[in-house]
Amino acid sequence: MKNAVPQTSLTVPLRHVAAVVAGNALEFYDFLTYAFFAVYIGRTFFPSNVPSASLLASLATFGAGFVTRPIGAWVIGKMGDRVGRKPAMILSFSLMGVAIAGLALTPPRSMIGIAAALLVVFFRVLQGFALGGEVGPTTAFLIEAAPPGRQGFYTAFQSWTQNLAILAAGLVGFGLANTLTAQQLQDFGWRIAFLVGAAIVPVGLLMRRSLPETFHAESVAQGERPSVRPYLGVAVLGVLLIACGTISIYINGYMTTYAIATLHMRANVSFAATVVVGLCGVIFNLLSGILSDRVGRKPMMVIPGALLLLSILPAFIVITHYRTPATLLGATAVLSSLGAFAAVPAIVWLTESLPKAIRSGSVAIVYAGSVALFGGTAQYVVTWLIKVTGNPLAPAWYWTAAAIVGLSAALATRESAPLHTAKRETSSASLDAIPSDTN
Repeated sequence: MKNAVPQTSLTVPLRHVAAVVAGNALEFYDFLTYAFFAVYIGRTFFPSNVPSASLLASLATFGAGFVTRPIGAWVIGKMGDRVGRKPAMILSFSLMGVAIAGLALTPPRSMIGIAAALLVVFFRVLQGFALGGEVGPTTAFLIEAAPPGRQGFYTAFQSWTQNLAILAAGLVGFGLANTLTAQQLQDFGWRIAFLVGAAIVPVGLLMRRSLPETFHAESVAQGERPSVRPYLGVAVLGVLLIACGTISIYINGYMTTYAIATLHMRANVSFAATVVVGLCGVIFNLLSGILSDRVGRKPMMVIPGALLLLSILPAFIVITHYRTPATLLGATAVLSSLGAFAAVPAIVWLTESLPKAIRSGSVAIVYAGSVALFGGTAQYVVTWLIKVTGNPLAPAWYWTAAAIVGLSAALATRESAPLHTAKRETSSASLDAIPSDTN
């Protein structure tokens, strides 16, 4: 057995963190691109005389990828705790590359019949498995790579790159929508967006292979691994927080489909909404991480969460009433900005509240389980609600309910930021040291 590397003294340079989050951005780019092009993918592989039925079939296939996310979290996430963060990240990225290329190159149903739909489902399932195992090892790596007092800033790059992916996907979609005709978008335009991501996969693999390791499994004996049971409360609150966050992310990502299918707006305007979502995240995610290091995780969850709760319904009322580019983009910007502020401290809180020896697998399972239950179903549920009720405000009501749950969970958390935790412990120790007055 090799000598274990001390874990407490390892600080990874920011350039290595860039390699982690660059890979994460590439993966989420392709995963989210499916949501943005759901209408066109539905027509290609699930043609129907009823447009809403075709879209629902496409979104159901999108949701199928979430079914295997908990499995990927269990397999690859726990691999990060037993073999190391780096091998787990390389495996998840390799599987993602296969799924991306496969989906982009699958012939339409008009050429190979039902086999086309089956192949699409297979590649979505494979992609979900890969992403399920992605978040745990990468988030654990970021927490462990951060210098003291900068865990929030480093981990914020996780959400930042997801929004960078949304921005990139939106820019690609916007460019294609303004360059190609509607028929060309349908025939091959959406495939170009996927192939852009597939072309970058080799670069991502090279970047990840250059990473150091922040966790050495041989330094933790089997008998020293802590029990999961004392952390079940953390896991439950984590599920609720991530449920709110993932519903926010995927309904924000759904704005392109919503604008096309429900509001009947032009494709280029719809993709511009996606650009706004990504841009707001890129601007505010890192700021949220910095502030969470300074003022604490809990305030940065509660305050933006409360403001988001109060803004969702009014924003959708404005969007559906006026149906103009200005109202769509303005309301989307407000909701995206508040969501970006609230998302970062939630994942930071969950990750640093868990011990290192079970961190990768636990974060992966909690995250994937919550995303599978709530994120994977969000777009299908709101589309179904719109169809059943005929009410274009259905996404707002669903999102509002999620925001109430998320805010309640945030209020129930205990502060986990190391600086603030240390201050609280020091203050408590000082009070204990004061002699009591017995007179």
